[in-house]
Formats: sequence, C-alpha cells, structure tokens
Amino acid sequence: MKPQASKWRKSSYSGENGGDCIELADLATVVGVRDSKDPEGPCLGVTRADFAAVTEVIKRG
Repeated sequence: MKPQASKWRKSSYSGENGGDCIELADLATVVGVRDSKDPEGPCLGVTRADFAAVTEVIKRG
C-alpha cells in the first residue's frame, strides 16, 4: 500500500531529534501507518476498529 496524496501526522509527543516515530494518515477506509524516517517506504493500512483497539491497549499500559 502506497498512498499518494495523504496528509501524514506525527505525534506531538515526538521530538525533533529524528527518533523512532510513526506517522498516521486518514486514508478514507483505513488508518495508514508508516515509519517517519522512511516516508517513501511501505505503509500499513489498519481498520479504524483495529487501530482504536490497539490505541486503547497502549493507553492502559
């Protein structure tokens, strides 16, 4: 999956030091996830339900 004209966002918690970060994009039917250090690389498409479930697990620790 390699979407062309998407607006990718990086967490505001990410520093500007080029650390390990992911970027997210609203790709209409899925949430796109990619490595911020490799924006031309591959992209993972995750359903909104699965993304919400993962986010909840992360929030709980």
